[in-house]
Amino acid sequence: MRIVQVANFYGPRSGGLRTAVDELGTGYVRRGHHVTLIVPGPVAANEVLASGVVRVTVPAPVLPFTGGYRAARFASVAAVAASAAPDVIEVSDRLTLRRMGVWARERDVGSVMIAHERLDRLLGQVLPRAVAQTLADVANRATARDYDKVVCTTAFAAEEFDRIGASNLCRVPLGVDLEVFHPERRSAALRDLARRGAEHLLIHCGRLSVEKHVHRSVDAVALLRDSGISVRLLIVGDGPVMRKLKRRAEGLPVDFAGYLGSRAEVAALMASSDVALAPGPHETFGLAALEALATGTPVVVSQRSALSEIVRAESGALAPDTAMGVAQAILAVLDLPAAQRRSLARERAEQFSWPHAVDGMLAAFVG
Repeated sequence: MRIVQVANFYGPRSGGLRTAVDELGTGYVRRGHHVTLIVPGPVAANEVLASGVVRVTVPAPVLPFTGGYRAARFASVAAVAASAAPDVIEVSDRLTLRRMGVWARERDVGSVMIAHERLDRLLGQVLPRAVAQTLADVANRATARDYDKVVCTTAFAAEEFDRIGASNLCRVPLGVDLEVFHPERRSAALRDLARRGAEHLLIHCGRLSVEKHVHRSVDAVALLRDSGISVRLLIVGDGPVMRKLKRRAEGLPVDFAGYLGSRAEVAALMASSDVALAPGPHETFGLAALEALATGTPVVVSQRSALSEIVRAESGALAPDTAMGVAQAILAVLDLPAAQRRSLARERAEQFSWPHAVDGMLAAFVG
């Protein structure tokens, strides 16, 4: 089968979306399929990745206020897709490239849209809830109509499509690299270096953008410090709210590592931490949190996000969407026996694999 993957907002420093697209593409190639990945970039390029995926970069402008993300124009992407003569297209962009579904149908090409975000939640950050939901419903009806299948990774992600009665939904959980993200990467020396004399090391890993609510991790540390709890927070990642976060964290036991290009380095920091934080209420899956679990590090997550479906009480905690709620959840996790919480965190992550995700996507392609 000839598969074309299409993804805007895919760049050198992309987070979960890039990981998902790359891992799925690699899995398709391993199953004997031919994969072309079309992404935006500064200049045109055509390369064969080590995985066997053919990655075609389409020149695209930088979108303002996004921290460097680019979005290729529909016409440019459609032209490359046509040259690849696909049997099916997988689109990881429900906004700027939504028309790819109609394009595919006109050419008798199968089409699948992966909903990587909750549109109603994103719109709800700038619009009244009722307005955001109405606009999201209109857009989601068009998406469900235009694509053969809409793939959601969790029940949380599927809620807005269930609300409009979409009948072409598929549930396909994503996976985690259980070899790169492994408890054996835990290092006492690295932990001592990172915690800088504090008793407990916390880590927040991911893109520093508004919807991730990284400020809640910072504010929770402030509350813990004021309560006499010795913690240090390491924030790994970059993004448009970096400067605001640094100002907010002044005088607090918070360090910023910036973007780290080495997955092994990120895995080692995760494994060497005591608790990972993912307080964003809009996560539709939360790959960074799952990667932390895979290293044996329990996770504190928002009780309103999809991570509430993934994190179990034995391997982390669900927190209300307040700094106090996050702080209390951190303390609850730290009260669990360390060996037990680390073992159960890894055990939970092992229930999510990329081969299983690939199976689910391939079933959606032919179903």
